[in-house]
Amino acid sequence: MYQYTDFDRQFVKLRAQQFRDQLERWQRGELTDDQLLPLRLQNGWYIQRYAPMARIAVPYGEISSTQLRMLARIARDYDKPEPELL
Repeated sequence: MYQYTDFDRQFVKLRAQQFRDQLERWQRGELTDDQLLPLRLQNGWYIQRYAPMARIAVPYGEISSTQLRMLARIARDYDKPEPELL
C-alpha cells in the first residue's frame, strides 16, 4: 500500500485550502459559475440533475480499511440515500 509522505500530506492540505478559498470567493460573488466550473471539476465536484456528486481519487487504487471507514462515515453523515437503497 502507498505510504503517504510529509510532502503528500502538505500537498493535499494546500489543495484543500485552495479549493476552500475558491468556493468562498464564489459564494461572495467574486467568481462566476463559469469561472468556478473548471476549478470544481478538477477537484472532483460534479453537478448532476438532482444532486451534486463528489468523486474520490484513490492513489494507486489502494485504500486502507481506516480510509474506507472514513469514506463510509462521510457518506452516512452527509448523503441522503433514496429510501429504496436502505
